Amino acid sequence: MTTSSKRMSMHDAIEQHVPSGSMVLLGAQLEQLIPFAAAHELIRQGRHDLTLVGPISDILFDQLIGAGCVSRVMAAWVGNVSAGVGYCYRRAVEQGIPRRIEVVDYSNFTLALAIHAAALGAPFMPTYSTLGSDLLKKNGNLREFPSPVGEETLIAVRALKPDVAILHVQRADEQGSAHAWGSLGILEDAARGARKVIVVAEEIVETGVISSDPNRTVIPGFLVSAVVHEPFGAHPSPALGYYGRDHAFFSEYHERSRRSEDFERWLEERVIRPANRSEYMQLLSAERRESLSVRQHAYSTPADFGH
Repeated sequence: MTTSSKRMSMHDAIEQHVPSGSMVLLGAQLEQLIPFAAAHELIRQGRHDLTLVGPISDILFDQLIGAGCVSRVMAAWVGNVSAGVGYCYRRAVEQGIPRRIEVVDYSNFTLALAIHAAALGAPFMPTYSTLGSDLLKKNGNLREFPSPVGEETLIAVRALKPDVAILHVQRADEQGSAHAWGSLGILEDAARGARKVIVVAEEIVETGVISSDPNRTVIPGFLVSAVVHEPFGAHPSPALGYYGRDHAFFSEYHERSRRSEDFERWLEERVIRPANRSEYMQLLSAERRESLSVRQHAYSTPADFGH
């Protein structure tokens, strides 16, 4: 470990960089590399009054809401991609169970523009998107304004600058420079727009591995506050090249979160009781874990950076 290493445990990364009341960006890469392990640590440490920001986080937001960690959601969609309904989210909105939450609705595109504005250091981004929609009535961060270069009306999407972005990647070095591939979503803007960045990696590699393919370095280390090595940290979402999506898990969660008391039992069994990610994965059968393995590798062709 070098003196400049930012590597630490998941417990320490959350304890040091994500206090209660934070605005936290999670699920930047849509349906892959969702940082479930990080969210579970937020729950175990009893974080509360969090504002969750993200385009599509699948059941991660639902779990945090059901655990009582959340006071506000700024998102395009919350639920269960496989089954549709996020029962914890619905109970919080409709019944205030376990607590009532504020919902600030975005479209996927306008949320991406809000994070992009923060990454650029701009106060807002202009767009035509959402003109004529009800989102303008529900979200004060989307405002109509006359175009300065024509007669048309535009929408100003105010910048959103999260306190911390938690970003899961395939590999990173100990200084935080990271490679990710597959669907990137708003990963790069999230890394540049947030005040702090926690990188969670399936694999920690030598810096030479990262520098050998600079075009794949989507997060430069100087932006990163902490690096966590957490294999299977995105389960049940997929990590391209490492493991597939655990479809059965989402179906099981749908049934076990249908009632509040069932969710509480699920939360104790799957999140609170496991001491670490290894114990969490041991709750799955060996056959189930094996079924998630990459069945057919598809390697990219090496690039020649010689000159």
